[in-house]
Amino acid sequence: MSTSDAGVQPVYVVGSGMTAFGKFPDLALGDLGRMAGAEALRDAGVRPAQIGVIACGTARSGSLQSRESGVGQLIGWELGIEGAPAYNEKAYCASGALAFSVAHMALASGTHDVALVVGVERMSTRDGKGRPITSDGMVLEGEQGFSPPAYYAMAARRHMEVYGTTRSQIAKVAVKNRRAAADNPKAQYRAPITEADVVGAKPVAGPLTLLDCCPTGDGGAALVLVNARGAERLGLDPAIRVGGSAIGSGYFGDQTRSLTSFRLDRETARRAYEQAGVGPADIDVAEVHDSFSVAEIIHYEDLGFCGPGEGGGLVESGATALGGRIPVNTGGGLLNRGHPLGATGVAQLVELSDQLRGRSGARQVEGARRALAQISGGFHEGDFATSGVTILEGTPS
Repeated sequence: MSTSDAGVQPVYVVGSGMTAFGKFPDLALGDLGRMAGAEALRDAGVRPAQIGVIACGTARSGSLQSRESGVGQLIGWELGIEGAPAYNEKAYCASGALAFSVAHMALASGTHDVALVVGVERMSTRDGKGRPITSDGMVLEGEQGFSPPAYYAMAARRHMEVYGTTRSQIAKVAVKNRRAAADNPKAQYRAPITEADVVGAKPVAGPLTLLDCCPTGDGGAALVLVNARGAERLGLDPAIRVGGSAIGSGYFGDQTRSLTSFRLDRETARRAYEQAGVGPADIDVAEVHDSFSVAEIIHYEDLGFCGPGEGGGLVESGATALGGRIPVNTGGGLLNRGHPLGATGVAQLVELSDQLRGRSGARQVEGARRALAQISGGFHEGDFATSGVTILEGTPS
């Protein structure tokens, strides 16, 4: 639905905040959410009492601990937000994107005027070790070896076979994103790596190695959103508008799908582009779900940044690196920023908000005006369960 339709208000991002990502066994879930949320409120110049609704994304945290089952309510309490409804959203890796979509709908409809969106996850144990990312609920498939690394390893092999994508091109994604992470103080891994480092790292699922795979971690990210009425009431002059926010669920009955392309992401992106009234060529900077290096190459193609089979050549050309035609994962991506599941979808939007406000420092994409975030979450019957694509529009500084 276009924001020009009757009764639909434009929605804006007016504040953002994020913790460092890493393994923080001494920080509780409420600590991570409070830190990110407080930073976003300060950035927006909004008081806790002015928040009308909270939307919180977590994938796993709180599922086994009743005292943390209402994560949004917990974070609201930590921040001193009283009386506001809190919605807790779970969609595996896309949990944060789903929370953003819920807040966007609440504000666009005029039901609320000011929202706090939080994505948060605590994946490390008390000894600082990380919990593995597995395919929750896929019992039979898991017993037979299905896991996210295995899935993307099959996708890599198929993409190489069908399109001639090379192992070198896949490794270049990891090297490119680590280079961007070097200038992101909140990224989990920042030390430079080479293509040889990636190819020669510990094997995980051939052809993917450890450096082709995202790390787990802990972290929180937050955004403050307002609609036009809220901005006027609070005296705010927003610099970023939400052009499109689309969520989709998988095409579970489609038996013609290919490991070289994700139909759900293509369809969700199409709807986001339509909402924003733009196309792939209008995007200046993007954050995509590079949980595994080959995934970024496939996302280039599904988002329309290049044609089918051209993703390997796109990264090899430098087009998706800082200074290229369409820089992708300027914050280091999941591969290096880390992947606290519920936090990632919001963290992508924090990075893009900084880009559109011209405050990304050495990572800054000059003249960035439109930004796109894409994330996929979970599996069901061999397809993704959820996909989220968001388009932000702003004026470069």
